[in-house]
Amino acid sequence: MDKLIINGGIPLTGTVRISGAKNAVLPILASSLLVDQPITLSNIPHLNDVTTMIELLGRMGAAVMMDEQMHVEVNCAHITNRHAPYELVKTMRASILVLGPLLSRFGKAEVSLPGGCAIGSRPVDVHIDGMRALGADISVVNGFIKGSVSGRLRGCALNLGKITVTGTENLIMAATLAEGQTIIHNAACEPEVVDVSNFLNRLGAKIVGAGTDTIVIEGVDHLSGGNYPILPDRIEAGTYLIAAAMTRGCITIKEVSPKILGAVLQKLRETGAHIKIGDDWVTLDMKGQRPRAVNVTTAPYPEFPTDMQAQFMALNTVAEGEAVVTETVFENRFMHVHELRRMGADIKLSDNTARVRGQANLNGATVMATDLRASAGLVLAGLMSKGTTVVDRIYHIDRGYERIEEKLSQLGAKIRRSR
Repeated sequence: MDKLIINGGIPLTGTVRISGAKNAVLPILASSLLVDQPITLSNIPHLNDVTTMIELLGRMGAAVMMDEQMHVEVNCAHITNRHAPYELVKTMRASILVLGPLLSRFGKAEVSLPGGCAIGSRPVDVHIDGMRALGADISVVNGFIKGSVSGRLRGCALNLGKITVTGTENLIMAATLAEGQTIIHNAACEPEVVDVSNFLNRLGAKIVGAGTDTIVIEGVDHLSGGNYPILPDRIEAGTYLIAAAMTRGCITIKEVSPKILGAVLQKLRETGAHIKIGDDWVTLDMKGQRPRAVNVTTAPYPEFPTDMQAQFMALNTVAEGEAVVTETVFENRFMHVHELRRMGADIKLSDNTARVRGQANLNGATVMATDLRASAGLVLAGLMSKGTTVVDRIYHIDRGYERIEEKLSQLGAKIRRSR
């Protein structure tokens, strides 16, 4: 099993390119099931989750081709299988996103209950209740969501009791080919939801309001093929900026969208970072200074993202002062705290709150990754540790970060992958 070996204490400097967004490409790949013509996607990140989604589409009968520039052509003209098996779905929660497209285009779906990171309860009730409201007959039998519909799904008004990104995306995709109008209230506003909607609109869908809490979809009879570039990954972008702030360095991230980094950039400014932005780049310079501790509270977009909580926790462990980190989205997303303590971090937990007292450096140790973003937090902590840090079970990080050791190395970090 691969691990990352890090020798810390080096300020990061240089320029790094940000990859396409994992949380946008997965639903966009799933939505290709709605189309009977080829689509071509660019800016695809080379990630394990992307490979899994492509394999899932292939199992269903999709023809998938990829070139050396990571352009992916998907042709779902001849889907022969409406079944998403457990051995694929168990590794990736986003696989539930094939439910809506399969029901909408083919009127039948059988999808295993999903897996993914063990960061807390993420029930599929919103997906199931929404599909039922759209006219599907849904049952959960032996760990599978089984759905069918006679004719087309029918548009309706949906009020999501809980803000959910994948739930919003699944229902958008289901409603795209439904009969009539669908209105989704209390919809997720994340940029990745907007990207999925923009992609579908390019193919002929009629979706308005994405990026707000009310999305209106006018069902269409058919979608056409086309080309689409994937949104840059705001979580990867934020992770590298935090790494630079922690190590008192100066980096530029390029091929990024600064406008969707608002809450993260604001918190980084509070640490004392000097930040400049352009149309598709961000430069962060700590001027060699230690960052100041900052309080963070996670919440749905456009507030501070839960996917950046572990990275800011790592920053606060080496920052000047004390900070409070509050997690409101997932109830089990502090598993990285115990591993950070192994490195000497001073963190006290109470329910959904962590109190962090910063110190100049941590101490290298062997730690174990427990989920995707916790993995990133441990890697960042290793960058500011004395001695050697070994981060084990990094298959988690490979689900969401493309070539993380190569990108950090080009910024000057001493990091390598080993078995």
